[in-house]
Amino acid sequence: MRNKTLLLITGIVFLASLAFGSDQKVPKIAPGEGRVFLYTAKKLGIPILKASIKIENGFKEGEKSHYRIEAQVDSLPNLRFLFRMKNRFTSIVETTTCSPIRYIKEIDQGGPLVKDKNYHQTLAFDPAHQKVIIEKRENGKKNGKEEVPVSSDTYDPLSMFVRYYLNEEIHPGQDIRMSIFDGIRLRQMVFCSKKEKVGFKKDGAVETVCLESSTPFSTFGDQEGIIRIWYTADGEKIPIILELDLPIGSVKFELEEVKEN
Repeated sequence: MRNKTLLLITGIVFLASLAFGSDQKVPKIAPGEGRVFLYTAKKLGIPILKASIKIENGFKEGEKSHYRIEAQVDSLPNLRFLFRMKNRFTSIVETTTCSPIRYIKEIDQGGPLVKDKNYHQTLAFDPAHQKVIIEKRENGKKNGKEEVPVSSDTYDPLSMFVRYYLNEEIHPGQDIRMSIFDGIRLRQMVFCSKKEKVGFKKDGAVETVCLESSTPFSTFGDQEGIIRIWYTADGEKIPIILELDLPIGSVKFELEEVKEN
């Protein structure tokens, strides 16, 4: 469940940033402003998780101003007798290049259906030396530092989200190649795009672009699964649905609300 949740969030944050079409535009978030995407995850039509992604422009660190992206995943109260989840993810990125500076994970989960986990992990990106420095504190104890070699164009999931959501344009038929490291595994992924109409809540058929990629799921012995995401094709780049086809079945996130603050 832990790895599935991390993959769900990863799918949201680095796919929620892409859009297509001749009228495409890159959304803008002015300094001092923010935007929040609110999602509900369902399994067999039953809500099981709530998730959110918040982008803040103007996070101060010393004399510099950065983007700060925060993602949250919470189990619903009526299912906490089966599993409890309160996971937090934060990324600090440069505003001009959207390069990652620091990625922080706070994992707190447990219950009969998930393995108990309680740890705090910080990833410091050092593109000049092509490495990530990892510090982890588990159950209140420090585990020391670890260095992982990565390419200079490697992103964490949330910094990749900001890069494509605010800085990049993607066009129909384009393959999107991504190098993603979330502290667990370095993934080289390719997403393929296609235009598609999908039913979304009461809006009926919505014009969207669907991105799709296969990836091995370590939870299931590296068996292949599929990630799909649908965005509105109206130039606003709104990620409305995310779906994971796992070896044990599918899980779907649907957008509930977008807030400006």
